Amino acid sequence: MDHRLSPEHEELRRTVEAFAHDVVAPKIGDFYERHEFPYEIVREMGRMGLFGLPFPEEYGGMGGDYFALGIALEELARVDSSVAITLEAGVSLGAMPLHLFGTEEQKRQWLPKLCSGEMLGAFGLTEPDCGSDAGGTRTTAVRDGDQWVINGSKCFITNSGTDITGLVTVTAVTGRKADGRPLISSIIVPSGTPGFTVAAPYSKVGWNASDTRELSFSDVRVPAVNLLGEEGRGYAQFLRILDEGRVAISALATGLAQGCVDESVKYAKERHAFGKPIGANQAIQFKIADMETRAHMARVGWRDAASRLVAGEPFKKEAAIAKLYSSTVAVDNAREATQIHGGYGFMNEYPVARMWRDSKILEIGEGTSEVQRMLIARELGFAG
Repeated sequence: MDHRLSPEHEELRRTVEAFAHDVVAPKIGDFYERHEFPYEIVREMGRMGLFGLPFPEEYGGMGGDYFALGIALEELARVDSSVAITLEAGVSLGAMPLHLFGTEEQKRQWLPKLCSGEMLGAFGLTEPDCGSDAGGTRTTAVRDGDQWVINGSKCFITNSGTDITGLVTVTAVTGRKADGRPLISSIIVPSGTPGFTVAAPYSKVGWNASDTRELSFSDVRVPAVNLLGEEGRGYAQFLRILDEGRVAISALATGLAQGCVDESVKYAKERHAFGKPIGANQAIQFKIADMETRAHMARVGWRDAASRLVAGEPFKKEAAIAKLYSSTVAVDNAREATQIHGGYGFMNEYPVARMWRDSKILEIGEGTSEVQRMLIARELGFAG
């Protein structure tokens, strides 16, 4: 399978690469240390059309595909993961559910602003008492005439509390099946709806320039037409969203892994010890060679999964493999890059310190490594 980039995709890659190095790199460290959302950078990403990459032009998108999104995420994450996850969550979790499952009216109401980056959307799935067990959702939505009344809470929700957040799509139990199992539905909740409370940002280990918050819903009333897709189909919807999101996260993780290589090569050539560059030592060369090998294979993985997705072929197993491998690679490369940098790698002024802090969440978010192994085993025919 040939995963070399088309001329159009290569042009996109070069454009985002230049943006990441010329615009993001000089500024993001200050935002990161202040735990501040980089509105200026996000606005420029919107003007570039990055938030609209995989969406049709009729809704304000760029008419591209998920492969294009992956390319942009990898190049951004080579420099900074906070910016990359803001794009990933804004597209695959904020806007994609509307594109895949929304009515024509919902698409025309929300997608143009989401595609332009003028507005961010979020996806409220995880709850304090159910993370990997997403089927254990406790948030409820009860139909009252022409409205839904929502009660419950969500946690760890990206892009949910910025000044430009316009909506959060939440999963909620809207009834019970005959066997007692919950009917889970997805409902659009506009920001500012009475009873919808957004907590202060979390104090996080990494991704400090991205927005992550806890949400609570107390008798939140939204129009019945805010139901996304069919009632009771929310579980199937978010499984599809998570499958696609794993491809995107894998691209992001690959970018972080490659960024660790970039910084390590640069440092190994510049840093001298015992009268020569440390890169002259075979021990350092072999570390970096292994890091490059891992990043390369991670790239093959996400591009394979993305190619299958774009072609309309089954991709669940490949997405899980890509996510599992690339997230592991990101952690491994971040650890090695920090070791190569020595004491400087422990200083926040160096990008590898940020990469080390940002890498671990990649083995947790959008499905833990354990969940990925479970999914792969199921696709191989194992039950349970």
